[in-house]
Amino acid sequence: MKKLPSISAFFPAFNDGGTIPSMVISALRTLPRVTDDYEVVVVNDGSSDHTAEMLEELARVYPQVRIVTHPQNRGYGGALRSGFGSAEKAWIFYTDGDGQYDPRELVRLVDAVREDTDIVNGYKIERHDPLHRVIIGRMYHHIVRLMFGFHLRDVDCDFRLIKRQVFDAIELQSTSGTICLEMVKKMQDAGFQFAEVPVHHFHRAHGKSQFFNFPRLVRTAIQLFLLWKEFRMNKESQRSSNAKTSRSVLRD
Repeated sequence: MKKLPSISAFFPAFNDGGTIPSMVISALRTLPRVTDDYEVVVVNDGSSDHTAEMLEELARVYPQVRIVTHPQNRGYGGALRSGFGSAEKAWIFYTDGDGQYDPRELVRLVDAVREDTDIVNGYKIERHDPLHRVIIGRMYHHIVRLMFGFHLRDVDCDFRLIKRQVFDAIELQSTSGTICLEMVKKMQDAGFQFAEVPVHHFHRAHGKSQFFNFPRLVRTAIQLFLLWKEFRMNKESQRSSNAKTSRSVLRD
């Protein structure tokens, strides 16, 4: 079994009191198989259910568990940014706290790491969601691949293992679910090396999605356009800068 120097496993959690205990315990059982130095970080993003009580008990029982609390909800992007910023180990593994992925499959990600690997990105073998979510998810996937020029099979799979040094080179700004697009695009443009691994996706057993409702979809569409516009403007600015540099070299 391959082992990495150290791993921070973290879960963003928002009203995930029914699933977060099993997610944390699964991670605690799996991490010793892939590293001798690990921690589990949970970002409680302003939950209003019993998530806080569950996390307090987990942190009391397991010394490897650390809780980051947002008094008010900062959005999915805000939770991810807190998690990445709080992680202290050489590699960062994250997945959502809602139980739709299995932390035990972290072993698959670690097995895919090679000498030049910076990120291991999971992709869903099959999406187990209601039909309308599957359809919207497929449309979203194809739209963002065209807009941003992604090369990954599944940009929207939140089951990733990332070298912590990657975050020294990129800065994330999104506070919503578009952070995944921003993150992968910036990693891709910076030349970091990806590996891809198939992982299982499960029906949501507790709670409900915060993404699949009409007002949020509208906000996401607006944020998606603004993110695309930002990348396009940055690209044009870089081209202009390169052209000026070339003309300066020719004059000299």
